[in-house]
Amino acid sequence: MRNQILPAVVAVWLASCTPQGATVRVTVNNPCDYDRTDELVEIPLDALLSRITFADGETCVVTDGRGETVVSQVTHDGKLVFQAGVKARGKASYTVSAGEPQVFASRTFGRLVAERYDDFAWENDRVAFRIYGAALIPVDGPSNGLDLWYKRTAEPVIDRWYGDDLAGIRSYHEDHGEGLDDYKVGRTLGGGMMAPYVDSTLRLNENFVRHELLENGPLRTTFTLIYSDLNVDGRMLSERRTFSLDAGSQLTKVTQAYGGTGEVLPVAAGIVKRDGDDAIFKSRTKNGTAALVYAEPESDAVGRVYVGMVFPSGFDATTVDTYTLTHAISGREETHSHLLALTSCSPGMPVVYYTGFGWSKFGFPSVDDFEAYIGKFMEGLDRPLLIKY
Repeated sequence: MRNQILPAVVAVWLASCTPQGATVRVTVNNPCDYDRTDELVEIPLDALLSRITFADGETCVVTDGRGETVVSQVTHDGKLVFQAGVKARGKASYTVSAGEPQVFASRTFGRLVAERYDDFAWENDRVAFRIYGAALIPVDGPSNGLDLWYKRTAEPVIDRWYGDDLAGIRSYHEDHGEGLDDYKVGRTLGGGMMAPYVDSTLRLNENFVRHELLENGPLRTTFTLIYSDLNVDGRMLSERRTFSLDAGSQLTKVTQAYGGTGEVLPVAAGIVKRDGDDAIFKSRTKNGTAALVYAEPESDAVGRVYVGMVFPSGFDATTVDTYTLTHAISGREETHSHLLALTSCSPGMPVVYYTGFGWSKFGFPSVDDFEAYIGKFMEGLDRPLLIKY
């Protein structure tokens, strides 16, 4: 099983003063009892700019202890990120210097799929997701939940799957050797989205209306989706969701923000609960990081899928919520259930959490394997890589 990539909250000690124009040596220590060979290291650019002189057109170049170039990326929020290669309880050394920009094969990707009702889809070398745009509402009604695309290849699939499906060559709802889209969303939160949960009732918004692509690989893709205001008992709430996906991770980071209320807003992040032989697992660390894992019923076409959410600040409670509605287009009556993690959103303070999945056909033969992955993910949040430069 691959180790997860976490956007680590680094603990930093500044080494002795480095003269202008010199390189910066970075040492990464792993305090955990498992390898963290793919995890992203984050260093503020300001710390490097004060220690390295860059000529016009130059950027940060990272090399490992053997002098080999390491894939790196400068992020939209002013960080240099690169992949660590640190064994359990071990350390690794890297050097950052000024050099010519380099082109790396991208392991993350996302885009607005205007040719398919303005979907927004994103992926890395492990998983893929999509959320529906406003153009789909007249066709299939509103749906602002998270769709999961089960891929079982490290290669990018979004462009090819959409292209083949729209051209009538082959459907991405069938597995042709690389995976498929078999997850059902409808008028739900899908695989881990959030909504206000007021008076024990989910208040679902409609599809996103605008997007902002902030960065697109090679190691991290980040974007924001903006929604129309949501009326909750006379209060008009603005809504923004920012997603970030790192290479190698099973989970995408979600920063959920609501505006327009001066009060604490009860909210819930939910996973669709199906009929059949499913299972629910909860866990919490001593630091309060909490996780909720839902094992979907097994199917012949897919096998088993395990959906998980991780909350660095924990959640207050969990519940199963069931509701009935009338489909906006077909007029048929539908009943949906969610496994919900309940928390709250304070004014000016977005809720940050992670959601994603593991698939029995791509690295997670059993739910135990996925639970072990989630456990390491949680420990990684509680015990970040220790970075000295």
